[in-house]
Amino acid sequence: MAIDLPGHGKTQETWEYSLPNTAEAIVELLTQAQIDQANLVGYSMGGRLALYLALTYPDRFPKVVIESGSPGLKTARERSQRIQHDHELANRLEADFQQFLRDWYNMPLFRSFAAHPNFVQIVQERAKNNPLELARSLREMGTGMQPSLWKTLESHRQPILLIVGECDRKFIEINQEMAALCPTAELVIVSDCGHNVHFEKPEEFVDRLQHFLLDSQSNL
Repeated sequence: MAIDLPGHGKTQETWEYSLPNTAEAIVELLTQAQIDQANLVGYSMGGRLALYLALTYPDRFPKVVIESGSPGLKTARERSQRIQHDHELANRLEADFQQFLRDWYNMPLFRSFAAHPNFVQIVQERAKNNPLELARSLREMGTGMQPSLWKTLESHRQPILLIVGECDRKFIEINQEMAALCPTAELVIVSDCGHNVHFEKPEEFVDRLQHFLLDSQSNL
């Protein structure tokens, strides 16, 4: 099951796009589909959501794969600064969506992604999103708005696979700290790629995914 997060694709909701609200909606969706347990895979914002789901509903999600994700920011000051930054980004997104996309994918963490042969096509797909809804998602579900999950992560006992790209130094540092903190977390650093591992190295990404999800030892 692939789920468009609120504000992405054709998913629009009336409720606040917060991490807890979105997590609750996903659990309700699985319940309606009569799915008692499911393994999770999430990228970036989806990775933060997947981690929140795993820590909040551990019995529902036995295995979780987090690509280029984080447990959020540790201090109230960091969160306040990030909220201001995300609001500024959201304003730019609303003002000129095409320019925002150019600036967004020009960031260092996407530098290797820009060399992908299908990069232009992928960005064109991104441009089909509703900019007002994306801006709303950024304001309401950005990193600054989420609760810090660092302390909860330390006591988590379900298997977690952390995947980051070799060129994404910021998220390597974050995920190394996550792996050191959580005894059931495994960290994989994929060579020659940045933040968007599943697009830049799809075969290796899928191989890592299958090995983790099908390996009975990772249930221990």
